[in-house]
Amino acid sequence: MKSKIHELKKNNLIIVSKKQVITFLMLIATTFTVNAQKTVSGVKVDEKLSLEGQALVLNGAGTREKMWMDLYVGSLYLPKKSSSSKDIMDSKESAAIKLNIISGMITSDKMISAINEGFENATGKKTAPLKAKIDKFKGFFKEEIKKGDVFIIMNVPNEGIVVFKNGVKKGSIEGHDFKKALFGIWLGDKPADDDLKSGMLGK
Repeated sequence: MKSKIHELKKNNLIIVSKKQVITFLMLIATTFTVNAQKTVSGVKVDEKLSLEGQALVLNGAGTREKMWMDLYVGSLYLPKKSSSSKDIMDSKESAAIKLNIISGMITSDKMISAINEGFENATGKKTAPLKAKIDKFKGFFKEEIKKGDVFIIMNVPNEGIVVFKNGVKKGSIEGHDFKKALFGIWLGDKPADDDLKSGMLGK
């Protein structure tokens, strides 16, 4: 009788041990899953982006800062990862830049002013040939901008640049010359933010 009780206790211990192992393994798996979810300045950055029939992967992300203030999180998505800003700007493949607004300091006027400055820097102040396209692009940002808004600026092959605000398509602009200058705002020789550029390039 004693031997049976001892065997039962032994079996129970084994069962408990297995449960502990399973629980431990599940905890490890959950931890790795959480760690795989990139978070930048409090914003959960998706590892993949599927939009307009394009499937893209996160290349890198960072924060746009000004006067020690975090303004937005910028994420770059590509068909495959690249650390070459020139190749990314020159490419005619699909690509997207996602902007998560994290500051109430950003207004429509300030965003449009930043866009003007960005195109000036990206083109070496040669914006005249792109003026009509730049004006149209700025029109996508005329509505009130609030903290929590999400913009997606996507290059779609055979269509051009397509802009979304909070999931709503605002419009599109054709021309590879415009795409190259636009992506140059963040990835060019005089980017909006050096650290943000490095983050987008995965550096």
